[in-house]
Amino acid sequence: MFQWMKAFTAVLISLLLTWVLNAKQGDVPPMGKFLSPFRGFWQNAEREQDFAAQQTLTLPGLQQPVQVRFDDKRVPHVFAQNDHDLYFAQGYLTARDRLWQMEFQTHVAAGRLSEIVGEKRLETDRFFRRMGLPYGAQRSLAVMMANPTTRTVLESYSSGVNAYIHSLTPATLPFEYKLLNYAPEPWQPLKCALLLKFMAWDLSGRTDDLRLSNILNKYGPGVVKDLFPDYPLREDPIVPVGAPLDFKPLPVPPTPKEFSAELSNNTQRNEPDAELGSNNFAVSGSKSATGFPLLANDPHLQLNLPSIWYQIQLSAPGVNVYGVTIPGAPTVIIGFNTDVAWGVTNVGADVLDWYQLKFKDATQREYWHDGRWKPIRRVVERIKVRGQADRLDTVLYTHHGPIVYDHDEKPFLSQTPIRHAMRWTAHDGANEVLAFYRLNRAHSYPDYTAALSTYGSPAQNFIFADAGNDIAIWPNGRFPLKWRDQGKFILDGTNPAHDWQGWIPQQQNPHVKNPARGFVSSANQFSAGPDYPYYLGWEFGSWDRGHRINQRLARMTNATVDSLRLLQNDNLGINAQLVLPRMLALLRGQPLSPAQQQIVQALSRWNYFYNADAVGPTVFELWYKTMVKQLWDDDFGAQVGAEMRYPSRDRTNTLLLQEDHSPWIDDRRTPAVETLPQLALESLRFAADSLTRKFGPMSPKWAWTHQKSTDILHLAQLPGFGRMDIVCGGGAGIVNATSERNGPSWRMVVALGPQVHAFGVFPGGQSGNPGSAHYDDLIETWRLGQLNELIFLRSATEANPRVSAAWSLTSK
Repeated sequence: MFQWMKAFTAVLISLLLTWVLNAKQGDVPPMGKFLSPFRGFWQNAEREQDFAAQQTLTLPGLQQPVQVRFDDKRVPHVFAQNDHDLYFAQGYLTARDRLWQMEFQTHVAAGRLSEIVGEKRLETDRFFRRMGLPYGAQRSLAVMMANPTTRTVLESYSSGVNAYIHSLTPATLPFEYKLLNYAPEPWQPLKCALLLKFMAWDLSGRTDDLRLSNILNKYGPGVVKDLFPDYPLREDPIVPVGAPLDFKPLPVPPTPKEFSAELSNNTQRNEPDAELGSNNFAVSGSKSATGFPLLANDPHLQLNLPSIWYQIQLSAPGVNVYGVTIPGAPTVIIGFNTDVAWGVTNVGADVLDWYQLKFKDATQREYWHDGRWKPIRRVVERIKVRGQADRLDTVLYTHHGPIVYDHDEKPFLSQTPIRHAMRWTAHDGANEVLAFYRLNRAHSYPDYTAALSTYGSPAQNFIFADAGNDIAIWPNGRFPLKWRDQGKFILDGTNPAHDWQGWIPQQQNPHVKNPARGFVSSANQFSAGPDYPYYLGWEFGSWDRGHRINQRLARMTNATVDSLRLLQNDNLGINAQLVLPRMLALLRGQPLSPAQQQIVQALSRWNYFYNADAVGPTVFELWYKTMVKQLWDDDFGAQVGAEMRYPSRDRTNTLLLQEDHSPWIDDRRTPAVETLPQLALESLRFAADSLTRKFGPMSPKWAWTHQKSTDILHLAQLPGFGRMDIVCGGGAGIVNATSERNGPSWRMVVALGPQVHAFGVFPGGQSGNPGSAHYDDLIETWRLGQLNELIFLRSATEANPRVSAAWSLTSK
């Protein structure tokens, strides 16, 4: 009996251990599967010699053979004989390198993260569904699938992705699937549309309507006009002031009577980062050493591994294009071909508005609009939650769009929950894929403008140059035709005059071609000056980067690729150059400790460059931000009772430089009356004490790179799979906009001419596999501000010493 019990216990323990090791325990993956030498993460290790130099892959679904060559950075150069096979191959190859990244991002946009990680992401899923990302994706997909060209692109790309998915086994699944213990699902064209909406959210989903409404109600229109003006004192717009109009403007809708929204602490969760932005610029042949245009682009986005971009060359009859795309999106998004080059930066126009609603009763079945009660459309969202029962969530829709703030509200001065409906251009159908399809095939300026006509969201500053010596820029997208300041504050959801009244014709979006100054540029600043006839928004990116870029371009002659590369890496702090002398002057005659005197002397010698080893930016940034907080926090900070925001940096600097006796300087929370010199001294003391506690007495340890600490994290923030504390200069508001978590996600410079030459790099690598040498092999080049030459093949057989591997894809 005893022997039998021992055997039974051993079997039971073995079975229990087998179950534990093959089942997910909370956030811990099934360790048996994960550590298995036959199917676990060990199988994801890649050796360079394992990459086949020659092979033929059989992929059912191809119509004709496709040739793919790989260069030494593992960039695929695809040569197909028709569009179907071109985008099939793009889908297959992108999935081969980045499948998990593609699918994870579309799960976020669709509000489906809980399926992967469980209940802790339930609120994130509810948020993105209520913001209408899946709703907008469905509407855009309908438009794209109605067009035969883009239907072919989307279906072929999806088939290519699925061909790779179908080839996977438990052993060859990408690493993250094993760690998170799930498997990929079939790719559908809807996922491509979801990815576009996710980018639209990242680039146009930030709004201050509610905060400005609270400020208006608390302080009145005079304060708003003074502290939150419609146009800044310092600006260098994308389309220069005085540029001639080549159109007759439409009448602008009349401004209706004033509407005062209720004060509220409802804040939009998961707001996109305010630091996201980009640079692009192009110089004409008259300013270049070759007599042909040069074009540069560096979009500033969150720095992640795998990298947000994927390099590829796509060649088929009618197209031969090189550039980068977002994994999951077909075509090339930023790039060049034999004749043209283009790039994008974010516009930041006001294309998302909020409407305060009036419901008939607590059932929320009807809302009042245009003198009558209108029905609410109710959509039940089923959210799958890993390890738990499905959750149901009802999203309400008005003619404006979804109602977002209907839970977790904390109304201020009101017992009735405040309801806000959302109107956003990303909810409207458009065909962005067709725009990029046409840009990939463009040969001239008319081709470029035709391509932009179908682009909707997120609005982008499309810069352009061609070998025919044209340069141009269009802040482009769908912009609502508004009365001035419409959407600066919460709008009246009962009044049809507050609805969007139509659209600015695409041909009348701001634009300029071949300006006399010989260059075009953008850095997220105002699209046009006050002479532009339409209202696009009241606040854009700060003027610093755009002004510095234009300063350098104006002086540039005989420009080369290296001239533009060096400009992309420019570290001059325009804001410091503007206000630091004033801040130092405010300290004159004030009591300073020896350590503080040493800091002031170091700042006095600083040349305003945010280089990695410089101490100046470390002190200035903390000093300036502390002084701004001391200036505004008592009036617009979190403790004032309703969510607000500080005035812009431009308005703040105007006060610091010119308004010594402004009543805003005084801290109303204290009995004393504060002055600017007092604020300067107190904030310097705080900065000095903070840095001393962190690094010790002032020394090289105070270097900017240590304070800024640029990190490139794994997309899902998996510990150990990012790159931390990268030594580099730059910062927010600098042309080289490398900050703690954001920065140039792709740097590209293109030299047009009889033979196009291009250079580029992104902070990562082609592979999404942490076990591959090509996961992060480009980071060092990027960190140093250098660029790799981009191999642009004219044919599948062209010889190049950096291109050795050649694969054939065939259906049989």
